[in-house]
Amino acid sequence: MSIYLDHAATTPMLPEAIEAYVDAMSVVGNPASIHSQGQNAKRMLEEAREIVAGSVGCDPIEVVFTGGGTEAINLAIKGLFWARAPRPRILLPGGEHHATMDTVEWLERHDGAEPGWLPLDRAGRVEPARVADALASDPGNVALLSLLAANNEVGTLQPVAEIGALAAAHGIPVHIDAVSAYGQVPIDFRALSGAGRAGTSGGAGGSAGGIVALSLSAHKIGGPVGIGALVLSRRASIVPLIHGGGQQRQVRSGTQDVAAAVAFAAAASALGDLPARNQRLRTLRDRLIAGVHAAVPTAVLNGPTPDGPLEQRLPGNAHFTFPGCEGESLLFLLDAAGISVSTGSACQAGIPEPSHVLRAMGRSEAEARSALRITLGRDSTEADVDAFLTALPVAHAQASRAGMNDRTPTR
Repeated sequence: MSIYLDHAATTPMLPEAIEAYVDAMSVVGNPASIHSQGQNAKRMLEEAREIVAGSVGCDPIEVVFTGGGTEAINLAIKGLFWARAPRPRILLPGGEHHATMDTVEWLERHDGAEPGWLPLDRAGRVEPARVADALASDPGNVALLSLLAANNEVGTLQPVAEIGALAAAHGIPVHIDAVSAYGQVPIDFRALSGAGRAGTSGGAGGSAGGIVALSLSAHKIGGPVGIGALVLSRRASIVPLIHGGGQQRQVRSGTQDVAAAVAFAAAASALGDLPARNQRLRTLRDRLIAGVHAAVPTAVLNGPTPDGPLEQRLPGNAHFTFPGCEGESLLFLLDAAGISVSTGSACQAGIPEPSHVLRAMGRSEAEARSALRITLGRDSTEADVDAFLTALPVAHAQASRAGMNDRTPTR
């Protein structure tokens, strides 16, 4: 038995994306070449760009293909920060993905950035009032604001439109990390960025205010690993990370990967009716949540709860802490039973660590170490959920007997 319940880390590549990928890999031609084979490759690339743009409600020219979500996030944050120099402050919530946190901390060490950390509430939500206060306190020194559309661990959906409008009023650009939200909830970049169109330019050399950038990754929706996109508003000013041929609006240089873009587009085309798919996932998720509480009454659901409400979390996300158990122990015991889950983000080089997201939500280190994330995908079934619920009590009993590891530092 092998049950995959870690779709937030990556989801299986769709058959239609694989087929499109293989077919496109046989096409010869650099899309920057002017001969007929190059122009055929360019046509395929631009058709793929149109499809990806349509999946998030933006213009094709605003889609900049990247080597993945991490590159898109780096490009957005570093590029906007450098374009807004000498403003030093970068506002971001606690509990962001490490691609964002590490980028901001790199800018702090090397370019004098000043992180302005915004608190999360107990459900992992950024309160717009706190954002408004941070924006109003010293708007002239704020370079940008970056936040997740949905938390990649606990699944909390953020009020991005409201926050974007607050930033637009001060002429401050906003980057949205939509990697975890893409394919799970509808995204309309045109509507999200519309609030900023009336905003100020942010000064000479600056970027327009409001939501101007949004990062995506193909492998979260059934496309290939190694390609993502930065949706970048026409209004935005940005300094590139990579210099060369200037192939994509002078924002991202390098020969573009036509085959990966075509496969990305195939996955985007397969998103289909998200509201209907989300309802199916919510039903499965709620079945899983109820089953966990029945099997392990001490388990604590993190993020939005039925009182939260659950509609404020990603439809395929269930995140628990199991008091007295190491989440890592539960993961390995469930893996031995054929169930793949995670303790949090898969982007820390495979090294388990206490959840920084839970710590930002006010949980103790012990609670942060007892976390388990179960995430559903398009091919998840009731049988998968039931198999997990069957394996959980045995794994929990064994992990409880093992208890919490002693991580007291030694001299």
